[in-house]
Order: sequence, then structure tokens, then C-alpha cells
Amino acid sequence: MNHTHTVVLVEGISDESAIKALAERRGRNLAAEGISLVAMGGATNIWTYIGKFGPPGRNLRLAGLCDAGEEGAFRRSLERAGLGSNLNRSDLEALGFFVCVADLEDELIRALGTATVERVVDAEGELRSFRTLQKQPTWRGRSAHDQLRRFMGSGSGRKIRYSGPLVAALELDRVPRPLDGLLAHL
Repeated sequence: MNHTHTVVLVEGISDESAIKALAERRGRNLAAEGISLVAMGGATNIWTYIGKFGPPGRNLRLAGLCDAGEEGAFRRSLERAGLGSNLNRSDLEALGFFVCVADLEDELIRALGTATVERVVDAEGELRSFRTLQKQPTWRGRSAHDQLRRFMGSGSGRKIRYSGPLVAALELDRVPRPLDGLLAHL
């Protein structure tokens, strides 16, 4: 991180992977631009990383991506670091922090449509596993969107494994708003 001037804080490796994949598709090399992606191992670690890289620490430019359920933790930590007060979502975005409705997988499934996501699942050799989930009593009758979201969240490393292929399947004019906004900000 020697020549790093911007640190992008994300909850996990799947978010980091998706941002890298989209940046590459758009012809950007974030590391060469001095931008480091940092997977924090969960949103509850946000203050630790803001303390390390933000105003209390190295005073680098910060940006980030979080799930809607973690927006409050991000907001409080940014306020605690002196980056604003009574921050609303627009304020967060002006600071470079973007919020996914539900989570990144939800955003990607909505942008791609369930048929495309199922094709990606099939290409990864897991369509049969997905069909098994669909037959489970808890998930039978639920929307394909909800079933796919659950499928992505179940199984060891599945979110990480699918983030790249889902981004690769995106039409570049249909990138989810939080991802698009974050890359535009950087």
C-alpha cells in the first residue's frame, strides 16, 4: 500500500472480487491507480479500518460499499472519524460510500434477471444443486430471485465464487447503481 492514496472498504471478499471484476471490464487497474480494496471481514470492523486508514490514521481518501443492514454502522463510524454529522445516504455517497439494497448479490440478481443468473449457475456446474434448493419446503413457492439469493448465500465460498462470473455476465449499461457509483467516484 506504499503508493495508495485511496482505500475502498468493503464487507467481504465477494464484494472486493466484484469491484475488481467490474473495474477490469471497464479497463481500469485500481492498484496501478493507487486504489486499494480492503475486505474487512464484516461490516462490524468498519471503525477499525477507518481508524487505520482514515483521518485518525493514515488520512487516506476513503470509499466503500456496504449492505443496507450495515449502513448505520458505516454512518456512525464516518461521523466518529469527523467526516460529517447526521449523514444521510446522499451524504454517504458524496463521501464515496455506496449502499446495496439488501446486499450485492441482490443487486446483481436484479440487474441480470433470474434467467441469466440461472445460466451462470449452470455454467458453474451447480444448476442441479440450485434445483434441489428450489424443491425444499422452505423455498418452494418463493420467487426465483429469493431462491437465487439464498443459493448464493449458502454453501462455503459461493458468494466469492459467483461474484466474478455474475459481473462478467452484466451488460455494462445495467451495472447496479452502488457498484457503478463507487467506480465513478474512484
